[in-house]
Amino acid sequence: MESNISEFRKQETLTPDLLRTRLAATRLPVDPLDVSMPPGSERWPEPLRERLTATLTPAGVLIPVMQRAAELSVLLTQRSVELKHHAGQVSFPGGRMEAHDEDVRITALRETHEEVGIEPHHVSVIGYLGPMPTITGYAVTPVVGLVSDAAELAIDRTEVEYVFEVPLEFLMNASNDQWVERQFHGRAIPMVEFHYEGQRIWGATAQMLLMFRKYLINK
Repeated sequence: MESNISEFRKQETLTPDLLRTRLAATRLPVDPLDVSMPPGSERWPEPLRERLTATLTPAGVLIPVMQRAAELSVLLTQRSVELKHHAGQVSFPGGRMEAHDEDVRITALRETHEEVGIEPHHVSVIGYLGPMPTITGYAVTPVVGLVSDAAELAIDRTEVEYVFEVPLEFLMNASNDQWVERQFHGRAIPMVEFHYEGQRIWGATAQMLLMFRKYLINK
C-alpha cells in the first residue's frame, strides 16, 4: 500500500474536487447496522471478533475535512474524561442515532453541531464509509464532509476537552503510520496509530482514517 500512496502523492494534489471524485460512488448505508469488520481483523482473537459482532447500536460520526487556505486538514476531538463512553479518547465528532434522526447522516451533523458548534449548512457531505463495529457496542457510519472555512467552533466542554487538526496529507502518507501492539485475552494484536504534534490517534478512529485513505488512493 505504501507504494500506492507514494505514487498518489507524486501525481496528485489533495483538493476538495479530488475528494469528491474519489467518494462519488459511495452511498449512505441503507442499514446502519450492516457492518464490515476492520482491515486485518481476520487475524484478531475470536473473543474480540465476537464483541464486534454482538448487538450493536447505530451511530454516526463526521470526518470533518477543514478547507484551510494552505491545505486540507481533518478535525478531531479529545473527549472529556467524564463521559460514560470513549472517555479521554481522540475521536471524530458524533454519537448514537436518536429516534428522531432520519438517518445517520443527520446524526453525524447534529452531533457535530452539538459537540463543536459547526452548523450543518457549513458542511458539504461528499461521501460515506461503511458502518464499522466498535468494542463499545456501536455500529459507526463515518460521514465525510467538507467544512467551510467560515464555520465557527463552539465546543461543548461537557463532552469535548479540546479539538485539533491534522493535515490530510500527513494522514495519507503511510510512512507516518505507527505500528503498536495491544493486548487482548493475552494475545498481542498489531494496530496502526497516528502521532502528530503530541496527539495520539488510535483505536476505531485510526481504523476509520485507514479506511478513508483507502478510498482516496484507489482510483
